[in-house]
Amino acid sequence: MKFVDDILKKLFSDKNTALTHKENFVQEEEEVAALFQWMASPEGKEIFELIYSNYLLQKKGEETVPELQVFRSPYANGIAISYDLPLNSKTFSRLFFAFGQRIVDLGYERVSLDRTIQEKASGVNTTEKQYLKPKATFTAERTDQLFGNVAIEKVSVNHKPQMIKILVTVYSDRLYTKARSFESFIEAIFNPQ
Repeated sequence: MKFVDDILKKLFSDKNTALTHKENFVQEEEEVAALFQWMASPEGKEIFELIYSNYLLQKKGEETVPELQVFRSPYANGIAISYDLPLNSKTFSRLFFAFGQRIVDLGYERVSLDRTIQEKASGVNTTEKQYLKPKATFTAERTDQLFGNVAIEKVSVNHKPQMIKILVTVYSDRLYTKARSFESFIEAIFNPQ
């Protein structure tokens, strides 16, 4: 009944109040098969090469299309890819899921896949999110955190794609091994072995 209560609040409350709905979802088998096909296709490979090239150019301070931003801090690093040509809504969605698959291939497990829809006076914001953690390793020593935890978000505003953000957060706990570098993470997702 929470959803109904939220709708009633929206109808009979301040116009600036946002209505938020969050749901888990899964990819259908056909969607997963189509994703693998796309990742192996010339188009899929070309899109990954373009994004990787833009990452390298951005590190040199050059502007790229689509625009790419890099975030750096001691405990969290990431990239954000803006929606722009030559990407279209279909390839943008496939790229979101392809990043998740490449990270799963690195020894991660997808812990959650959810969608949050928020209706505001200014429009509708939709965020799809994948959260991935390293597969648990039980040793007498420390747990291998690989690169850290990974969150991938695809943001749309008024049903128009805006950006994909990948954020890697490391554990700073002595129960875990030191995280591998963000540079090696980028290499691993763009140049899989």
